[in-house]
Amino acid sequence: MTASSPPRTVDVWLICGGRYHDIDHARLELLRLLGEHPQLRVRVREDYRDLDGLEQADFLITYTVDMAPDDAGAARLRDFVASGKRWLALHGTNSLLRLEGKRWVAPREAPVFMETLGSQFLAHPPIKPYRVEITAPTHPLVAGIEPFMADDELYLSALHGPLQVLLHTHWAGTSRLFADGDWTADQPRPVMYLKQVGRGEVLYFTLGHTRGRHDMRPLMETYPHEERGSWKVPAFHVLLRRSLRWAAGLPLES
Repeated sequence: MTASSPPRTVDVWLICGGRYHDIDHARLELLRLLGEHPQLRVRVREDYRDLDGLEQADFLITYTVDMAPDDAGAARLRDFVASGKRWLALHGTNSLLRLEGKRWVAPREAPVFMETLGSQFLAHPPIKPYRVEITAPTHPLVAGIEPFMADDELYLSALHGPLQVLLHTHWAGTSRLFADGDWTADQPRPVMYLKQVGRGEVLYFTLGHTRGRHDMRPLMETYPHEERGSWKVPAFHVLLRRSLRWAAGLPLES
């Protein structure tokens, strides 16, 4: 490629969909950030049913909540990454939820999907600010980032390693709204990690909660207030931009 030649186009497969979150807000924010790179060409889906063409994509981004592919789709996603591709999984991608009585249950119904991701969401304490620590300060994805406060859902997950944890937090206690509610062992809770899958990698970033006034239907007609979580936090935007560049194979400048 000569100095005057335009950069090659990079094909992006973006899946945004699910429940109990403002998916429109997340989708628009991600498209805006992707739009900062004119060489990116994005195809958008709202669930995992239509994966035709995924193999031609250069990388995958998911922001989904309470949603997983069927067994065939999970195998396609695993094979996509294992072939040498990258998957940036955001916030609720590793979540499946069922309300049984007054408690939420996380069914173990998608083992290949969760093992490829490296974790499965089981619970979170009530939303309130918590401190995110830098686990691997020399890694390019998080280098130069200082510990920061995230006003977000603190994910408590079953882990399917090995994982290279980049960011973590600490929390111990009981989450009464979830069947898997006992988290009294005081240990680091991953916030961002890498997982090698074959010749490719998954980057999972748990931050990014967002909810509008009408996103808890049919459980409630109107949610009492709007939540924008870490989308208001400058460090989150730096990390998300780096994560998008990582997925696209671009330099990781902040």
